Amino acid sequence: MIIIQLKGGLGNQMFQYALYIALKNRGKTVKIDDETGFVNDKLRTPVLAGYGIDYDKATKEEVVALTDSKMDIISRIRRKLTGRKTFRIDEVSGRFDPKILELEDAYLVGYWQSDKYFSQESDIRDIRHAFEKRPQELMSDAVSWSVLQQIECCESVSLHVRRTDYIDAQHKHVHNLCSEKYYKDAVNKILQEYPDAVFFIFTDDKEWCKEHFKGPNFNVVELEEGEGTDIAEMMLMSRCKHHIIANSSFSWWAAWLNDAPDKLVLAPSKWINNKDMDDVYTDRMTKIAI
Repeated sequence: MIIIQLKGGLGNQMFQYALYIALKNRGKTVKIDDETGFVNDKLRTPVLAGYGIDYDKATKEEVVALTDSKMDIISRIRRKLTGRKTFRIDEVSGRFDPKILELEDAYLVGYWQSDKYFSQESDIRDIRHAFEKRPQELMSDAVSWSVLQQIECCESVSLHVRRTDYIDAQHKHVHNLCSEKYYKDAVNKILQEYPDAVFFIFTDDKEWCKEHFKGPNFNVVELEEGEGTDIAEMMLMSRCKHHIIANSSFSWWAAWLNDAPDKLVLAPSKWINNKDMDDVYTDRMTKIAI
């Protein structure tokens, strides 16, 4: 049996679910542990149910068995004497590891941020079936519908700016903050090919974006906050014709879900500081200096 630990925000959970699908399509027995990864993360919860997704859930007993973490006295003494006999595998590099797709028994902890993990046609079909929903299935507020109408009526570009959690003391040594120059260069590249482009800005720092992106072709999207807002934003971003993404799994997925053959996807040339992330880039992306 293979158990995948669910953790992180929406984009990360989508990558973990994509690996779940890929392993199942290769005939593996796969389940998801959607509890352990959130024990010490009070800001996030499992959110895939917002897409109407169901998956095989691992029991606590199954997690304990694969990670050799029984707490009875005999098991604890044995571990002290002979070591832990665990099937846990922690993702060390951000590069694609083909051996992951060949496993039979494992407890997988990581983000698995590469489309190389789900490259088969059956994988892509099943993942799109899971995440590509009709707008009425994901949006319930008037603001979202208004934004969708605007997106569909112009040469729309999603522009994702992620700042607040990337600049705090806990994360700034890991995450690169996409510079203002990165965004300006990406905007100019879009405008060279599509002079009438309209940029829809999705961000966690609306005030900064309003200060730095001014003009009639820039719109900072402000949805009503509540349960399902992230999923509504993801859907709206994916409906744009082109994409300027941040070094974020959230906008990565928004761009991936748009399968238009003529789309432009501009991405920062460096993803994070502490891992080799070359395999996060898809064939459809063009790198821009960060």
